[in-house]
Amino acid sequence: MSIKVARFLDVSEGTQANQFSVGSHDSIESLDDLDPIYKQLLDDPIHCTMGLIGNDGIVNMTPMWFDYEGAQVLCNLAEHRKKIEWVRRDGKISLLIVNPANMYHWVSIKCTVDREVHEDDPKDGAMATEHVNKIWRKYIGDGDTYQLRDPSFEEKRVLFICNVDRIATFGRP
Repeated sequence: MSIKVARFLDVSEGTQANQFSVGSHDSIESLDDLDPIYKQLLDDPIHCTMGLIGNDGIVNMTPMWFDYEGAQVLCNLAEHRKKIEWVRRDGKISLLIVNPANMYHWVSIKCTVDREVHEDDPKDGAMATEHVNKIWRKYIGDGDTYQLRDPSFEEKRVLFICNVDRIATFGRP
C-alpha cells in the first residue's frame, strides 16, 4: 500500500509563482521513506495537533503526542476522553506537525484507523501500555513509565493504529 505525498511549493528560497500550491505529487511505502527534512518532524519530540470531527460537526483540534511505525501512525489516548467517541464514529484522524522554530515547515498526515488496542485487553493490552511508556520517554524523558494518569480512577489507555492515507509537506527547517 503506497502513501500519497503532496509537496507544496513554499517560500523558503524566496517567493515564486503559484507559491502555497501543490508543486508535485509522489508516493512512498513507509513514513521511513519521507524526505529527511520532514521525517525529522516525526522523529523529534514535537507534538502534533490532532483534528477530529466533534459531535457538533465542527473540527476539534487537540495538541498531543504521537508515534509511527512503517506506514502507520500510532495515537495513544485515555479511554474516558470524548475524542475516543469521535475517533470511533468516523475512523479518520488528521495530524499536523509544525516545526516549533519555523511555522513554514510542517507535515500534515491524514489517516484511517485500522485497529484499536485496549490497555485492559488480556491478549494485546500490554502493547498499549508499552506504547504510552515509549512516547512518555520520547516527549518527557523523565522515568520509564507514563506518569500523567488521572489519580481519581483507574485510567485506561487505547492505542489507535492508523493507516496513513495522505501526506502534505511544506517548507524547510
